[in-house]
Amino acid sequence: MLLRGENLDKNEIIRILNDWNFWEKEQETGFFRHDYISRLEALMTTGQIAVVTGPRRAGKSFIMRQMAKKLITGGTNPKDILIVNLEDPRFTLAGTALLEEIFEAFMERVSTGKVPVLFLDEIQEIDRFEKWVLMMKDLGKAKIVISGSNAKLLSRELGTLLAGRHLDMTVFPLSFAEFLEFNGCGPQVETHEQERRAKGLLIKYIKEGSFPEVVLSAAKKELLLSYYEDVVNKDVLRRYRIRKPQDLRAAVKYLFSNVSSLFTFNSMDRSLGMSITSARNYTGYMEQAYLLFSLKRFSYKLREQEKSPRKIYAIDTGLCNAAGFRFSDNYGRLAENAVFLSIKRRQNVNPESELYYWKDELHREADFVLKGEKGIQKIIQVCWNMNDMKTRKREIHSLSLAMQDLKCGNAEIISGEEEGEEEISGVKIKVTPLWKWLLAARTGD
Repeated sequence: MLLRGENLDKNEIIRILNDWNFWEKEQETGFFRHDYISRLEALMTTGQIAVVTGPRRAGKSFIMRQMAKKLITGGTNPKDILIVNLEDPRFTLAGTALLEEIFEAFMERVSTGKVPVLFLDEIQEIDRFEKWVLMMKDLGKAKIVISGSNAKLLSRELGTLLAGRHLDMTVFPLSFAEFLEFNGCGPQVETHEQERRAKGLLIKYIKEGSFPEVVLSAAKKELLLSYYEDVVNKDVLRRYRIRKPQDLRAAVKYLFSNVSSLFTFNSMDRSLGMSITSARNYTGYMEQAYLLFSLKRFSYKLREQEKSPRKIYAIDTGLCNAAGFRFSDNYGRLAENAVFLSIKRRQNVNPESELYYWKDELHREADFVLKGEKGIQKIIQVCWNMNDMKTRKREIHSLSLAMQDLKCGNAEIISGEEEGEEEISGVKIKVTPLWKWLLAARTGD
């Protein structure tokens, strides 16, 4: 075992790097996720540091490999590309000394002498990485793409030293269009048989989730539980040195079991017997690790936004069903979570857009309020079972109230099966089945 501060042998470094690079052999690239590749390619052409964020196992490493493969196909010499997996346990140096040793060995033993493209995977494993990355960029030593699985770490470090010098995108588990492709279907649904298959796969999509490896595996629950343990242990318990891991796990289970629902830190306190401070901290840690997202209530008053209950959503509904109290037959909650994730994916392309829920003093809700630079753009209500007249009436009435309150005539209802129109306050509102809405969302329709 090498000690910290001890130089690594260059031959050993190259031997390790050979396992991750295209220098002497092909690397597994999996299903190409073209939307992300196009976005990453656009970021790289700016000359800024490209940052790929998102949860573990969502496909960041594969996307970086796919980008490298595309560069090679386009004429870049494989020896002008360096991919480094910073979680490889064979790398035993700490901090930026490791990065320096790796880069020196690469330039000496592999590089053709041109400015290389450097892919650094899971950069949060390196203390004070941002100074080294900034130095490399400013000196023109490499074109740099980095990835990480911790939102706060990256935003804090990149937002200080690298402010204005990086552009980022967030990788999510598969969209529904990608899910269809992974299951051997094209994203275009043009025949009755294709529609029937898409509807059947939608149920699998919202029940089993869409982490790429899970979609292709027969042991879905076992794999999801291993993901859960990996994130909780590496990105939460270890990173934040949690002294009461049982409380953290109870908080995860509680929130996973209440996706698409309102929650407060007081309610967690009452249900789990932990302090409000702990509930707030644990929720923040889970958000930073991309396990969960919280959604604020829309209000023109910032104080009211902060004081109001938030809605909780999960990075993957399959993960909820595996690690929380199973609720896979509650399609309404699963559908709402799927819509939330689809909207979040679109924010990669339009990061200025803001997302909220709406609620009045009588607790009538509209699920999603989309706000842009010029004000409210759209209101979306998710109503899985439009055949239940009581539910239908309640959801439409709440949507109508939100439209009046926010002075927005652009609204849509996303249903389980129904397609058509509803007239609300003299305005015709489109009703779209979830499967069709998710596929249209890919093109921004």
